This record gives sequence, C-alpha cells and structure tokens, in this order.
Amino acid sequence: MTHSTMTFRRWLVLGVVAVTAPLGDTLLSIGMTRVGPVSLHHLSELIYALKTPQILAGIALLICFFSSYLASLSWADLTFVLPASSIGNVIVALLARFWKHEHISPMRWLGILLITAAVGFVARGPSYTEVPRPHESLQLEPEAEPR
Repeated sequence: MTHSTMTFRRWLVLGVVAVTAPLGDTLLSIGMTRVGPVSLHHLSELIYALKTPQILAGIALLICFFSSYLASLSWADLTFVLPASSIGNVIVALLARFWKHEHISPMRWLGILLITAAVGFVARGPSYTEVPRPHESLQLEPEAEPR
C-alpha cells in the first residue's frame, strides 16, 4: 500500500520546477530574438549569444530547474513529477502571450487546457510507489558445515 510522501517543501520544489523552466525558456527566446539567427558553423555567434544578459539569466533559471527536477525525482516517481511539472505549459503560454505578445491559436489553448486537465488526474494518485521488500523470514538460512 502506498501513502503520500508529499510535504510543503516538496510541493514548493515542484513549484520551482514548474516556474523556472518556462521563465528560463522565455528569457532564452527573448535573448535569441535580440541576437538574431545563429549558425552552428560560426562559433563566434554562439559565444556572442552567451554574453547576452537574457540568455545568461535563462541558463541560470534552467540550471535551477534541472537541479530542482533532479531533487524531485529523488523522492517522487517520474510519472508524478513530469505531469506535475507540465503546468509550466500554461505558464509558457501566458508569458508568450502577455510578455512577448505572441499570438496563440485557439487550438493551442485547447491543447494547454487538455494538458492541465490531465495533470489534475495524475496529481490525485500517489507520488511515490514503494517497492516491496522481501520478507526476512523467506530468506534461506546458511547451510551448516558437515562434521
């Protein structure tokens, strides 16, 4: 039988996962819009892009996301963490719409709504599946040495 292992701190870490990824991605997008097209054949363009403040902030936020994501995977199942962190799709859409002024089609809003509804279903289940341990009485005793 499983029980919830979620505490306030763990929900907070999941919140950090959900917020830092969309913020980091949005800042990368803003920075790359300012830098312009970059070719992998010209390393100097990539190095210049890495000097842009928005890109540096985006990378820092994505490092924060990744470390929080790793922490959450240490105490919760992947099938719980990944859907729970997908609320970031809503945050990305809101940031893109209201910060970057991008047009978001009704079909994309519908997709975001479906993802959010699915997250609600997943979040109702247990956060951690306990692996049953073999019962100690079932282990064989060592054989006695012959006399």
